[in-house]
Amino acid sequence: MKVVVAYSGGLDTSVIVKWVKDTYRAEVVAFCADLGQEEELDGLEEKAIKTGASKCYIRDLREEFAKDFIFPIFQANAIYEGSYLLGTSIARPLIAKHLVEIARSEKADAVCHGSTGKGNDQVRFELTSYALNPRIKIIAPWREWSFKSRSELIEYAKNHKIPVTVSTAKPYSMDRNLLHISFEGGILEDPWAEAPEDMSVLTSPLSKALDKAEEITLSFEKGIPTKINGKKLSPAKMMKELNSIGAKHGIGRIDIVENRYVGMKSRGVYETPGGTILHTAHRAMESITMDREVMHLRDSWIPYYAKLVYNGFWFAPEREMLQAAITESQKYVTGDVRLKLFKGNCRITGRRSPHSLYDAKIASFEKEDVYNQADATGFIKLNALRLRVLANSRQGKKP
Repeated sequence: MKVVVAYSGGLDTSVIVKWVKDTYRAEVVAFCADLGQEEELDGLEEKAIKTGASKCYIRDLREEFAKDFIFPIFQANAIYEGSYLLGTSIARPLIAKHLVEIARSEKADAVCHGSTGKGNDQVRFELTSYALNPRIKIIAPWREWSFKSRSELIEYAKNHKIPVTVSTAKPYSMDRNLLHISFEGGILEDPWAEAPEDMSVLTSPLSKALDKAEEITLSFEKGIPTKINGKKLSPAKMMKELNSIGAKHGIGRIDIVENRYVGMKSRGVYETPGGTILHTAHRAMESITMDREVMHLRDSWIPYYAKLVYNGFWFAPEREMLQAAITESQKYVTGDVRLKLFKGNCRITGRRSPHSLYDAKIASFEKEDVYNQADATGFIKLNALRLRVLANSRQGKKP
């Protein structure tokens, strides 16, 4: 039997390589997607082989991740439950896509992931895998083995000389990519306990953020960011640069309790510096280039679209249908946005576009001949007609 394991080198997947090999008497092929983890990839292939894998694929997917996954969700202004910019959620379908591809090329019997039976990621990995290969066999160790906690995994790793960086003193889990880093579990499981300041990885704590504001200009073409301060960057380099700029000013750190797809609430701390800047700038660019009704219609889809991404339905036809409409809505979202960054704040100071719908002559409070203010009387009376009818009826009489 041959199994391809989604491998990160962290506690769970390091134990999984050994456990799958022993439990299924299988050859294990490890696969790690480079989505911008930076130093976390150092020595990963060697570690996977030492842990029991026969080989380890490490694929650089940073450009694909930014271009085909991050940018489309920001065109949609997708935010889950008003706060979460979907940094982990959007990475899973890309990882699963390549997991299935490698399984096919390796003629493997199954794929395996390290998601827990309580989390969202198990759903995201498996929905994508089934969408791309309906006959794929999936192994989910957290739903099979006897371990009940990460403390037990740490003990297993020690007993089998599996090197891991997590400890029982600091057992929260982290997930990092080009869009964000997340922290969950361990000391964060008490929603009243403040997350420690030293948990910051991507962003400077506000107490250490720069004392001087920085102004940048972000340029868009059809809703896609293309330049910072006039310099054209590839999608992945764009995200990396925005992260670097935002990090200095402590931008993009949130602490939330979210509703998982499986039904429970979960507390997470997220750092999304570049994504926060991008989201703020994109909305500002839309404000002068999108027709009102197009914008309001697209905005009405945001909760549903974000839920689809959060719950793992990236390759579902309804998400693809919405994406086609969203892409159409972005055809004039082109121009420049100027932002001022300071102590966790990301403030818009200007926006301009060759396709701007903003007309200073019409909007002005000064004298003009374009807009006859007297016309508003009839407009208001027509809109008030049903309210006046209601007020004059029995329904309008208060008890």
